[in-house]
Amino acid sequence: MQDVEKRVIELIKEKIADREDLFIVSVKMRPNRILEILLDGDNGVNIDDCAQVSRHVGFHLEEENVIDNAYRLEVSSPGIDSNFVHIRQYQKNIGRTVQVKLNDNTKLEGTLLAADENQIRILQKIKEKGKKIQEVEKELPFDQIKTTKVVISF
Repeated sequence: MQDVEKRVIELIKEKIADREDLFIVSVKMRPNRILEILLDGDNGVNIDDCAQVSRHVGFHLEEENVIDNAYRLEVSSPGIDSNFVHIRQYQKNIGRTVQVKLNDNTKLEGTLLAADENQIRILQKIKEKGKKIQEVEKELPFDQIKTTKVVISF
């Protein structure tokens, strides 16, 4: 399956080469024969983007007979509750509230202020009993982060 995923990534890159705002989040062939492609964009991804990538990838996989058995191709954007896996997902969500789970399972919540190749910076609001809310900036290196996702508030 590694070869299939590699070829799919090549095909996606080929299709979105003229779209610098789009990027690949993941490509996985699931055990249930679902080929899952997750795309994201600096300004989001629309249904037309997914359809174009699906048609391009599907056509070439069939033409090249890359996958022997029947499979289902699914192209979508990661859900709002999905964990970030790409630096660009962090960067596009600057200003939003995120929950960060560290390797030791500690959970932190705060406003995402910045993200670079090495770390992220969040602004936490800490409330201690009988005291005013304090805002504290924290720098979190990626090697300490297990997961990060947007906090959905209603």
